[in-house]
Amino acid sequence: MSRLAEFRAAEKALQEQLAQLEALKNDAGLKKEIEFEQKLQGLMKSYNKNVRDIIAILDPGPTTSKTSSAPKQRKARVLKVYQNPHTGELIETKGGNHRGLKAWKEQYGAATVETWVRT
Repeated sequence: MSRLAEFRAAEKALQEQLAQLEALKNDAGLKKEIEFEQKLQGLMKSYNKNVRDIIAILDPGPTTSKTSSAPKQRKARVLKVYQNPHTGELIETKGGNHRGLKAWKEQYGAATVETWVRT
């Protein structure tokens, strides 16, 4: 791209940005936000408060980084031991996706197999 073409492209982009800026200056919503920000800054100065103080007032949640960054952990699953009274076979599992347990439930029924849990 020639220098002249770059210049014209930059000039065109500048004109578009200026038009967008003019449109924003006439936006009533933006004017209200600017007014709100100015009033808030004035209040903060008059009460000697900063942005962190305002956030702490409005959102008094935990402020320590350890509490907020620690991932929540699931409760550990309980190990269940099933004993088949017909065969004496034991199955130890923490979930219900065990292949042998599924086979038993299919063969004997889920309600019956749940009575085989050893304590």
